[in-house]
Amino acid sequence: MSGADARAGFLHRRAIVEAIVLSPSLMLSPAASALQTAPRADRYAAPRAALIAELREQARNDSGTGTRIDPAVLAILARVPRHDYVPASQRDNAYENRPLGIGYGQTISQPYIVALMTTLVAPREGQSILEIGTGSGYQAAVLAEARAKVYTVEIVEPLAKQAAQRLRRYPSVQARTGDGYYGWREHAPFDAIVVTAAASSIPPPLVQQLKAGGRMVIPVGSSFFTQTLLLVTKDERGRVRTRQVLPVRFVPLTGGP
Repeated sequence: MSGADARAGFLHRRAIVEAIVLSPSLMLSPAASALQTAPRADRYAAPRAALIAELREQARNDSGTGTRIDPAVLAILARVPRHDYVPASQRDNAYENRPLGIGYGQTISQPYIVALMTTLVAPREGQSILEIGTGSGYQAAVLAEARAKVYTVEIVEPLAKQAAQRLRRYPSVQARTGDGYYGWREHAPFDAIVVTAAASSIPPPLVQQLKAGGRMVIPVGSSFFTQTLLLVTKDERGRVRTRQVLPVRFVPLTGGP
């Protein structure tokens, strides 16, 4: 063997040894390698599926609202990770059908109410939707999953900042800190408006910013008495009509005059 051939053989053997030492996939057994590359299991998949089944059953048996929950909305709730929108201490409760505290005296709404309000405003792809009361960002995420352009306003600054971080996954969502009573005039008019806090009456600026043919869902009433979820519609002539949907209990809308 010539010196050149010997050196080539040495380099070839060295390359094989280095590949064995440096390649992680070769260092692991096939089972360990599969574990390393497999996606992490979603530990919330089962409780999320159970919640959707509960909502579907509740919608089937609830004739008091006059509105049947849209199956497309339930499909959205089935893929939005509600546990990402609650404090860490509440994650084990994230898929219970009830509101949960998110700090600063605010709550994330009951999933059934989120499904109902989303159904009532009937979001469609490309629509411009205003949300008043971002809270944790969950309702905005649901609207964004319907491929709407979402503008959301939160008056509690720490919550607004946290929600804005969570909602960065949705390029179609713009979030800001502000007084939602006055809406978001720069982006008006809106195809739909969702208000997630109870007002004593329907704020006139929101009615003005609702597009002709638009829909607004808002809880109205005192924080100490029964509140009513209202569906507000504006026809092509600008005439406003309201329909009572069901009694609810929301935190009060702050701000305004």
